[in-house]
Amino acid sequence: MSATEFAELLRELKERSGLSYGTLSKRLHMSTSTLHRYCNGDAVPTDYAPVERLARLCRASPQELVELHRRWVLADAVRGRKPEPRGTAGAAASGTGPGAADAHGTPAAGAESAEARGAGGVAGARGAGGAEGAEAGGAGGAEGAGGGGGRRVRRSLVLAGAGAVAALGSVVLALALTLPGGGAGDGDDARAAGSGTSVRGRGAQGTPSSPASASASASVKPSASAPATGPASPSASAAASSAAPGAGAGAGDSVPLTVSTRPYAWIDPCSQHYLIERGPERVGPPPVEQDAPAWVARHRAVSAGEQFVQITVQGTGEETVVVEGLTVRTVAKAAPLAWNDYAMGYPGVGCGGGMPTRAFSVALDAARPSLVPEAGHRDFPFKVSESDPEVYYVTADASAYDVRWYLELAWSSGSRHGTLTVDDEGKPFRTSGNNGRPDYEFPLGGFAWNRVGATATP
Repeated sequence: MSATEFAELLRELKERSGLSYGTLSKRLHMSTSTLHRYCNGDAVPTDYAPVERLARLCRASPQELVELHRRWVLADAVRGRKPEPRGTAGAAASGTGPGAADAHGTPAAGAESAEARGAGGVAGARGAGGAEGAEAGGAGGAEGAGGGGGRRVRRSLVLAGAGAVAALGSVVLALALTLPGGGAGDGDDARAAGSGTSVRGRGAQGTPSSPASASASASVKPSASAPATGPASPSASAAASSAAPGAGAGAGDSVPLTVSTRPYAWIDPCSQHYLIERGPERVGPPPVEQDAPAWVARHRAVSAGEQFVQITVQGTGEETVVVEGLTVRTVAKAAPLAWNDYAMGYPGVGCGGGMPTRAFSVALDAARPSLVPEAGHRDFPFKVSESDPEVYYVTADASAYDVRWYLELAWSSGSRHGTLTVDDEGKPFRTSGNNGRPDYEFPLGGFAWNRVGATATP
């Protein structure tokens, strides 16, 4: 899927709306030229938020919103790929690069000297083989200076290969003796490696994926004022979570999908509220949706009443991955925050917006919160691949508690399976009840927050 197909749908929505580029750019707070580039396929937005706002202004249907997001994800992924450097490919094809051979099959001087340096360095790294390294380096230098024949070049290559194999064997032996599960007495670790379960925080068992596909986990400890009532907290991020391969998969296999999360998405401004431990004189005006994460961080705000989370899941290859389900995990529950409640919608200004497809809700006040599909919507499982991502929308509501929570996404692909943690960049999501809290609204064109109902509307 290219940027062209993404731009085609944008243009279709724009033309159907009957709105001009100037009108749309003013409402979106962006330049007309930037909007032109998006609709012509000359540029792809780095953030999806302005695209979604444009689609909603053009009255896109829920199905069109999902399709537009899918096309944006694919166009953004294509933009992020780095092409192979032309210089390297051209040199290799023409035979003029540093490692190219001459017409008689003899490597050039630069390649020969590089081989000699590699032979000396590898042999020297063996520790006890210092003399061998000196001999290899000397032999390579002499051959490079005198332009020796193919026989001496092959001898240098053999020495380099032997040194590399010996060094690799030493490293493998050292790792086998020092890493967990590499020696006697580690039977528990060995059994855990074959259990096929995921590495999930403290006390979890399993085999983590390779460093290239998963980074180290970081536990999030609940604060002293909110005692933990659930399992261990999530890892650093959804994409960094480790997952153990199932039967028939090697321990180094990477997770075959990626997960991105928007924890501060809005169904519409009127339904979005935040609790802030500040008076109205110290709170800035309500942001637009794409600026909500920065506004929330600056004011240390907490989603009030409900939180709308958008989750995009995409495969990393052509293979099909089955998303088995999303499980709600509660980290902590406490009394609702005694802070002020700030509404994002402007009084007297109507809000519109329908529930998109793949929509779920969860009552965080329940003893065992679980995801429930909205009426008329399908439940898990779903299939994803690199060319066919899925977007899930979760509305979590709370009234009686201040809840810290996260999600676990279960996946399977052939004989492999695992789980990924879905959270707010290494922290649990946080949603608090707001019943009876002092509530404030910001009048359109005004300069300060007012108590709800005190704003005069036309």
